[in-house]
Amino acid sequence: MHVPVLSIIFMAVSAVVSIGVPIVLFLFFHRKFNAKVLPMLIGIAAFTIFALVLESLIHRIVLTKFALRETPALYILYGIFMAGIFEETARFLGFNILKKKYDGIGTGLAYGIGHGGFESVMLAGVTMLVAFAAGIMINMGYIELLTGKLQGEMLEAVNTQIDSLVSTAPYMFLVSCLERMFAIAIQISLSIMVFYAVYRRKMLLYPLAILFHAVIDIPAAAMQVSVLKNVFFVEGLAGVCAVLMVLFAVFLYKKMETV
Repeated sequence: MHVPVLSIIFMAVSAVVSIGVPIVLFLFFHRKFNAKVLPMLIGIAAFTIFALVLESLIHRIVLTKFALRETPALYILYGIFMAGIFEETARFLGFNILKKKYDGIGTGLAYGIGHGGFESVMLAGVTMLVAFAAGIMINMGYIELLTGKLQGEMLEAVNTQIDSLVSTAPYMFLVSCLERMFAIAIQISLSIMVFYAVYRRKMLLYPLAILFHAVIDIPAAAMQVSVLKNVFFVEGLAGVCAVLMVLFAVFLYKKMETV
């Protein structure tokens, strides 16, 4: 059993980019727009509480009680609106807290990089670092260090992950990196939408952000239930959404500047 060397290299590249880009973006936003650390930390906290804790808890309850995956359309609708409602509500509450002491577009950007950047670090950066370490251990013949004394379902799950590392085409690890870059652009843009809603009292933008978030998530949710199977088509749609969202965020920023 052997993990292709190119796969290990691409895992490392994906990890570095997924972790490094949010850091570089924040430094750029800090210098260009006076982005502050606290709004970024609020973004990280809001994403953690609403997406990683509360939304995940609801998923465990609902998906355990109801076989939504057996009805793809229902599963997709459930998934996309849950993500939109929880994450945009996190933004809405976060900006209402920040509004008391922080203003300026740098606040929206800092929150956005906290929210989207932390997602990138956790979902891609850390995952790729773990995969990178596991790939090296597999190639050195230390698989037993990964499986240890595991038994039953845990052992089966680890073996499945090992098989995936071995069989996955190397370029797919770069696709994961590209997906995160699109996601960061979208997350920052959605943050600017909700920032504008709160700071300029354009409250219609808050439910609109939920709707935008839901629509953007349709291809990924459809892929989870095999309605869509071509990863390049799905990522292409994500790229188009990222460009459109960034353009809309720039439009809102320019509109704010003229008010």
